[in-house]
Amino acid sequence: MTTEFKTPQSKTSPIAGLHRRDVLRVGAGAAATLLAARTLAPSGVFAQGAGPETTKATLGYIALTDSAPLIVAKEKGFFAKHGMTDVTVTKQASWGTTRDNLVLGSEGNGIDGAHILSPMPYLISAGKVTQQNIPLPMYILARLNYDAQGISVGMAYKDLKPTVDATPLKQIFLKMKAEGKQAKVAMTFPGGTHDLWIRYWLAAAGIDPDKDVETIVVPPPQMVANMKVGTMDAFCVGEPWPGQLVSQGIGFTACNTSEIWQNHPEKSFAMRAAYVDKNPNAAKALLMAVQEAQMFCEDMANKEELAAIVGTRAYFNVPVKDIVGRLKGHYDYGDGRIVENSPGVMKFWRDHASYPFQSHDTWFLTEDIRWGKFAPDTDVKAMVAKVNREDIWKDAAKALGVKEADIPTSTSRGVEKFFDGKTFDPANPAAYLDSLEIKRVA
Repeated sequence: MTTEFKTPQSKTSPIAGLHRRDVLRVGAGAAATLLAARTLAPSGVFAQGAGPETTKATLGYIALTDSAPLIVAKEKGFFAKHGMTDVTVTKQASWGTTRDNLVLGSEGNGIDGAHILSPMPYLISAGKVTQQNIPLPMYILARLNYDAQGISVGMAYKDLKPTVDATPLKQIFLKMKAEGKQAKVAMTFPGGTHDLWIRYWLAAAGIDPDKDVETIVVPPPQMVANMKVGTMDAFCVGEPWPGQLVSQGIGFTACNTSEIWQNHPEKSFAMRAAYVDKNPNAAKALLMAVQEAQMFCEDMANKEELAAIVGTRAYFNVPVKDIVGRLKGHYDYGDGRIVENSPGVMKFWRDHASYPFQSHDTWFLTEDIRWGKFAPDTDVKAMVAKVNREDIWKDAAKALGVKEADIPTSTSRGVEKFFDGKTFDPANPAAYLDSLEIKRVA
């Protein structure tokens, strides 16, 4: 069951005063970078050279905490600082809406780029999820964050105590299946990150996500309301919705997705390839603004302000208290577990969170092969080389004044380790697939 929404592309009003502040509270690591960037004012890297080809761009976002860099870049004036004075950041009702508006492009009253699930630019570029399977070339320009998605479970299962280990749910889910009333688990887009996390979590416990439960699609902002009325038994989505679920006493967090894979890649900043190819300077300026915003979002001193910015009616329309706790690393799981200074806190910049490692996209594509979204003979290496534009990220970072030590020298982060003992070597994806018991590929 796929839920699609069509919403008007309304302009988002700036939050009065926020983007006119000249003083940014930044941590020591980011301060040096921003000091270098300030020397480029008034219009960033283009003050002394050729400016952007256009000052316009329309960017989409979903009401999720990891969209914050795009919102902050708008509200703190970073887009304007880098010469992009007419950027609209507009809310999308679902990932299906994001896809449809990317296909339209801003010239068709759609969008030029977006905060997006990292596998989606590949699914869109390959025409796997577009109308009539028509490919729309996309580029990933940056990763927006690591970690901090949540797998949530309804209160009816609290006594079973499922955590990152979903095994306690296996027998009851199989019993429900035998009785003809399969448990429903929700994610936000087929083949997207939330789909992959909840599938990995279930499969690691011996629960087949395609056969033992019913997997449904629900837009992120509707997750809490749907669990409240009993539409689903478990779901995976990003903050602030898992935290809000706990604050309302409707369900609990079984695990932070960082417990599945520590420092895992999550959302990306992606744009239509046509926009980037036509306006390379503008795309670079947008990226620099997003990178600067990520530094702002990373600083613990800015978390209260960040939560206040995104929580407004214009953006999330969510109480700050439902956002700021987990943003600072305070995790009340809702089942008695409370973790302070969680290592699974959302990371926007540190640990190379912004750099789009090609090895990570290789994992996303390998998982989508695992679950039948791509054919087993897909040329993953070629696809990643075409969609992942880490070269543009590096150019933007250097222009922004990011230290060489903070710019990765390899497009691979190397072998990745998962909670269940599995490992993924990006140089040998086939070995990883062979090690998995539940999959749709031989």
